[in-house]
Amino acid sequence: MIGRRGLMAAGAAGVMAPRIVGAQGAAARTLRVIPQANLTSLDPVWTTAVVTRNNAFMVYDQICAQDASGAIRPQMAEGWELSDDKLAWTFTLREGLYFHDGEKVTARDCVASIQRWAKRDPFMQVLQSSVAEVAVVDDRRFRFRLHRPVPLLTEALGQTQFPCFVMPERLASTDAFQQIREAVGSGPFRFLPSEWNPGQRAVWAKHDRYVPRQEPVDGLAGGRAPRLDRVEWTIITDPATSANAMVLGEQDYWEYPLHDLLPVMRRSRDLVVEQRLLDGTYGICRFNSLHPPFNNPAIRRAVAMAVDQRDYLRAVAGNEPDGWGVCEGVFTCGTPLANEAGSEILKTRSIERARAALREAGYNNERVVLIAPGDYPQINALSMVTADILRRMGMNLELVSTDWGTLVQRRASKEPVERGGWSIIHTTSSGQALSMPVFHLFLRTNGPSAWFGWPEDAEIERLRAAWVAAEEAPERLRLAEQMNRRSMEIMHYVPLGYYWQPSAWRRNVSGVFRAPATVFWNIAKS
Repeated sequence: MIGRRGLMAAGAAGVMAPRIVGAQGAAARTLRVIPQANLTSLDPVWTTAVVTRNNAFMVYDQICAQDASGAIRPQMAEGWELSDDKLAWTFTLREGLYFHDGEKVTARDCVASIQRWAKRDPFMQVLQSSVAEVAVVDDRRFRFRLHRPVPLLTEALGQTQFPCFVMPERLASTDAFQQIREAVGSGPFRFLPSEWNPGQRAVWAKHDRYVPRQEPVDGLAGGRAPRLDRVEWTIITDPATSANAMVLGEQDYWEYPLHDLLPVMRRSRDLVVEQRLLDGTYGICRFNSLHPPFNNPAIRRAVAMAVDQRDYLRAVAGNEPDGWGVCEGVFTCGTPLANEAGSEILKTRSIERARAALREAGYNNERVVLIAPGDYPQINALSMVTADILRRMGMNLELVSTDWGTLVQRRASKEPVERGGWSIIHTTSSGQALSMPVFHLFLRTNGPSAWFGWPEDAEIERLRAAWVAAEEAPERLRLAEQMNRRSMEIMHYVPLGYYWQPSAWRRNVSGVFRAPATVFWNIAKS
């Protein structure tokens, strides 16, 4: 890691890198963005990639949405009514909703979108057994009929981690496990497919028929006003070139600046460098539980014994003051469910003990394929630390360096490594997304329907269901402690702690607000 950080420091010193051709002369109402990663999938149901979700927040709208405090507010919905017996929720759409193709949004579109999303969303999967049907009432109303009360229904619909975005019925009727290649929504910006060149560029234009809510923007709720004519993403894989483009005014917004380069940008009077995301960014190491060697929990535990979260966090954020924190449990630190029950294994931090545990687990020199995204510096840094650990443990490692878009596609493969599969990947998530078991993607252990890696464990699923049914906070914490303990026993993924990820933007960009996700509505440029 010293070599990587030294290289990046050298890149930071080269602030006079060549200017990006064609970056000058951009229209005053065009926001030029360096996104966190390459956009390769347009389908926010098929993948949980944050870059796809960021695209979706521009293109689609939500029935309800989460404000900065975590409360759920109406968004596309004018409101909803709960029957006296609490077995029926009736949602009414507000007037003036139109898709980008000119068609009016109807309740049929909402029902089809809910049904497709529910097949993939971990939160809704927990609630699904209580849902009798979701049906159209008329053009503006649809209704959930329930077998039993579901007080968390709007929390599921309005969540940020795996949002229920509304698509036209013709698209939402697509199988949930088949990728949609078209992005048509009713949100504040239209995706321009003719200008999309994966690996280089993606463009959105203002949706002229979009009517924002009248309430002030609050987190992801309120008025999603499109104040820009265009948003242009340019993929720049070299961080030093990205920093140079920001300093010279060739780009307006950098979503995830490399931490090594923050001092360079802070010295520029023309740039703002601030923490925009409301939550810390949590890293994880994910095992493929389907195939050797990581179908063996004892081998997964052996790797966890060698992990020192501080090494990972310094590799990403260096020694940035208050830039990161250790969090050796599965739930977000500082939240009501945070605990370290059974987490002693993550405090081992010993290569020697990990080697011994690996021998005892019966490791037979099986090939381990670790895929690392070279164009995503933060996740690549996490990947390199794990690669170093595996080599020092004596595992037969094949390190595959690729781009993030290819990784997102390849991680969906359930094939063994001999046929193009994988053994280990890394990713990150917001702290909000890991705060409760109902939408904690990495905690889920429902086999084929689980997040990539597909772990299967009936005990964690039983505890999740019990947590949903529990009514008192002490009982929910007790169940959360059991989930943490069981997770450390089966070790289907390794928590790697959290870091704070600032963003950077030019001072002539206004309206930037804090939110649980990177969104571009309400932002303007002078």
